[in-house]
Amino acid sequence: QHLLEEQADPCFAKVVDGQEALRRIFALPRAPGSNMFLKESIRITGAKILTKMMRHDTLHHTNTVHHSNVHELPPAPRKSQQHQDAEKQQQGGQQQQQQEGKKSVLEKFDKAAAVSAKATAAMTAKAELNERENLPVTFADISRAHVSIRDGIVRTRCEKSYFLSEVVGANIYLKPEFSQFTGSFKERGARNALLHHLREDGGDAFRQTGAIAASAGNHALALAYHGKELGIPITVVMPRVAPLAKVDKCRKFGARIIIEGAHIGEAKEYAETLMKSEGLQYINGYDDPPIVAGAGTIGIEMIDDVPNVDAVVVPVGGAGLIAGISCAIKTLKPECKVYGVEPEFCSSYIAALKAGKPVPAPFSPTLADGLAVPVVGPHAFEVAKHYVDECVTCSEKEISLAVLRLLENEKMVVEGGGAAGLAALLPGGKLDRSELKGKNIVIPLCGGNIDTTVLGRVLDRGLAADNRLCNFIATVSDRPGGIAKLTELLSNEDASIKDMYHERAWLHSSVDQVNVKCVVELQG
Repeated sequence: QHLLEEQADPCFAKVVDGQEALRRIFALPRAPGSNMFLKESIRITGAKILTKMMRHDTLHHTNTVHHSNVHELPPAPRKSQQHQDAEKQQQGGQQQQQQEGKKSVLEKFDKAAAVSAKATAAMTAKAELNERENLPVTFADISRAHVSIRDGIVRTRCEKSYFLSEVVGANIYLKPEFSQFTGSFKERGARNALLHHLREDGGDAFRQTGAIAASAGNHALALAYHGKELGIPITVVMPRVAPLAKVDKCRKFGARIIIEGAHIGEAKEYAETLMKSEGLQYINGYDDPPIVAGAGTIGIEMIDDVPNVDAVVVPVGGAGLIAGISCAIKTLKPECKVYGVEPEFCSSYIAALKAGKPVPAPFSPTLADGLAVPVVGPHAFEVAKHYVDECVTCSEKEISLAVLRLLENEKMVVEGGGAAGLAALLPGGKLDRSELKGKNIVIPLCGGNIDTTVLGRVLDRGLAADNRLCNFIATVSDRPGGIAKLTELLSNEDASIKDMYHERAWLHSSVDQVNVKCVVELQG
């Protein structure tokens, strides 16, 4: 508005450079959505200024053409040197006045731009606050959950790992959520959800009907255990591929177990039919707002334990865990980075980001079976996309190596999904970056429920990835002493033979030779 008033000065178009004015107009900060009116008014102001300039240029051009067409007048009498000096001095004064006028106008423009920037920042902050308050889960929900569940869960501490810090090149803090009674962070959300429904649905009525869930592992265990603690009957529908050890544990906690469906999707469909027919309350393990709020309490504890945290790396499955943690972290310490990590064989959160909404993602069996959720939860996704800075993937090789590193160096038995955060930070991982070197990084180890048979396979793959377990085929003489020479060579290389197999039938080079398949352990 101040600039428009300046246009009353007839020399305005002369003293204001058009490109400079445009540069200052469109360089003003803009925030998405909240300052559309302000941005549009600035653009309109710029258009008006340009229109005034164009009019002046047209008028100037017309006057020039008019003077060029008039009859040539006789030359004016020659002026004296004193008179010429006086005219030059007058012209110099006019130019100086024009320069001062231009400088004054541009200074006023800068002041107007500064005021607009402050207004934009205020409007942006207000818009972000309103947007946060309208999310399915807010920091207020997480704070209430933190108070509500603290008497029923284990308060895990973030401990610095000196060995992993040296390997990664940063200060690595591990939060051992696998030390909860049922072996995973799921207890936080399960207890908060049950307490929420006790308050909202009436304690006696909810204790009579109970809750139901579909799960093949950690959520089923957490719900069964805390249901027993709170006197709430729990029904769990588990797919046929659910580990028998977890099925037996759920039964020991007093839950009603129903085996139905080839996978978790079919189990969920059957659970929803029971919910309607029996009047049960269905509790989604990664998308219900109370579940997300319960998981977010981990973020509050992270800030308590490591106030100077620079980054948090969180495994991503259905997105409930990272939604809760990121909401808490970004509220308490906005400058802290939050990274998500998914297995390459099931990157459903990244697929949702590309599509702008939860969509089915390609799925293959993975070592991180706890993260194998084909479609992220809509509520969790809406919260996570607002706070999470970036999400990357990790390979099966990196997962197995992370499990091995934790077992060997920290004496921690962690399942594949729980170790995904560390997997992305190890050398060669997607988060092995220069900007994270020397930073304070917190990693939640979110689960430790891994079958012994699967653990053996994971450790073997980890040893192979670490070049400490190798296999090869050697052709040796099929006469006495042939294998002795091979074992002597292996001994000289400090290799320990783990397995050896003779193969005679499929060797066609010589009848007196044999193939020997060897698996050896090395020093790495």
